[in-house]
Amino acid sequence: MRLDEHSWTDARDADTRLALVPVGSTEQHGPHAPLGTDYMTAEAMAERAADRHDERVVVAPPIPVGVAEEHRAFDGTLWVTEDTLRAYVGDVLRSLAGHGFDRVVVVNGHGGNADALREVCARVTRDGDCRAVAYTWFDDLDTELPLGHGGPVETSAMLALRPGLVREERYPEAAEGGASSFGRYVAGTNVAYDFDEFTESGNVGDPTPASAEEGERLLDGAAEGVCAVLEAIR
Repeated sequence: MRLDEHSWTDARDADTRLALVPVGSTEQHGPHAPLGTDYMTAEAMAERAADRHDERVVVAPPIPVGVAEEHRAFDGTLWVTEDTLRAYVGDVLRSLAGHGFDRVVVVNGHGGNADALREVCARVTRDGDCRAVAYTWFDDLDTELPLGHGGPVETSAMLALRPGLVREERYPEAAEGGASSFGRYVAGTNVAYDFDEFTESGNVGDPTPASAEEGERLLDGAAEGVCAVLEAIR
């Protein structure tokens, strides 16, 4: 049940405590993939999970801007601070709980959000507002493809979801100007804070091995993971 596509009386009569909140980012994903990759994938995973769960599940509208200042040098990237994200998501969770949707999984599509989301879910749970848990799909991957950033995993997901937004002819540019790891490491310490310090294209990894078929498998796998977390808190 997409909350924003229904009336308030539908929400009143939904007869469920279960809700999903997709959270992502609007940030660069190399020259070939859309800025909205992270929130589009989070939204798709939440919707697939709601469709296959055996109880009705409310899906909140996606939160499209996250903690992404590390991508600030690349045009189009938007970001908020961790404090802002915690405050915003916390208010959304309390809003849902106020209408009886007090078992919530925050479906996270951006690694930079993970710490803040873990903290805010713990806070609202400890305060007794609702039972909330953050699920980050990168932590639940089952694939032989390297994750990277704008790499074959994320690109596969977008080929499955919105293939018209993926510029496959730009794969060589993404790979040639990309990095092989997240950061610049000296004595086990990452001395880089922002992506432009170690990648010219914004990429980490070569997107060339990506495929829509693998993307479908990854999206379905994440949906199963979300359902499992829903069961754990139901």
